[in-house]
Amino acid sequence: MAAASLRALLTRSIDYAGMFPPCSLELEPALKNQGEYVRSGDSWMLSAFVLPVAKFGAAGELLSHFDKQHPLRVSALGPKTENAATFQAELRNVVEAIHSLRQQHGDLVSVVQLEMFVPSDVDAGKLNETAAALSDLKIQAFWEAPAEWAEQMIVSLGRMKQPSFVYKLRTGGVTADSFPSSVQIARAILASTKHHVPIKFTAGLHHPVRQFRDEVKTEMHGFLNVLGAGVLSAEHHWDEAQTVDMLENQTAKSFEFHDTVFAWRDWEITLDRIKARRKFVTSFGSCSFNEPREDLRALGVL
Repeated sequence: MAAASLRALLTRSIDYAGMFPPCSLELEPALKNQGEYVRSGDSWMLSAFVLPVAKFGAAGELLSHFDKQHPLRVSALGPKTENAATFQAELRNVVEAIHSLRQQHGDLVSVVQLEMFVPSDVDAGKLNETAAALSDLKIQAFWEAPAEWAEQMIVSLGRMKQPSFVYKLRTGGVTADSFPSSVQIARAILASTKHHVPIKFTAGLHHPVRQFRDEVKTEMHGFLNVLGAGVLSAEHHWDEAQTVDMLENQTAKSFEFHDTVFAWRDWEITLDRIKARRKFVTSFGSCSFNEPREDLRALGVL
């Protein structure tokens, strides 16, 4: 049985992205996995299934693994575009596709969020114009921008006063140069808290605690480090150096999970405060749902 504080920190924290590297599964086996995961004893950790909008039609024919009690919760991934014109055109297509999927399979499929990369020439004004097109969908839109733009993007999103507009930060990939620094992640987390803009993370967070991984020849960020820094930095008003310190910690014993508090070193946060702070560090995308759980079990916390 997981401690209550671990549950509070990780409830609906993993967006399963089995179709993406390094797992790179085909659609059918990835959906089959999702169908098994939503019925598992660890389903409380599972959030949405990351599904490219281009695969909506094919997915609609592969829903036998789901039912009304165990629907397919989708994070709709829009195509990556190069400029404002194609971004706006593709966004219109995305909105139509989501409406169509809901109309055809609404009893088995729930589209709960949208993820889409924002080209550099889409300024705050142009992005704000998309609010009307998305208003009927009633979902969170996670706008992705590179780590070096994170603070600027988060500030812009905060000024828009669009509660459904949130930020997505890429935290890794399959090569060393795809991993942002701990400073960049810390700055994004602190900006998210300051401007009340929720943030989700994607890629590179397969393991609970930061560690060197030979397959990418670099340090991989840990999801306990990232989510833990998200809630503790907000609760205790940490500065950048304190947040970076937690993000770079590689000692698993520094993380303690009890039924009343989560602790890292001498810092603690209670269950109700974890839940309140989790509104701003929502989830992380992972191509594996098994690997994070296996690592947590190896640490003896799950």
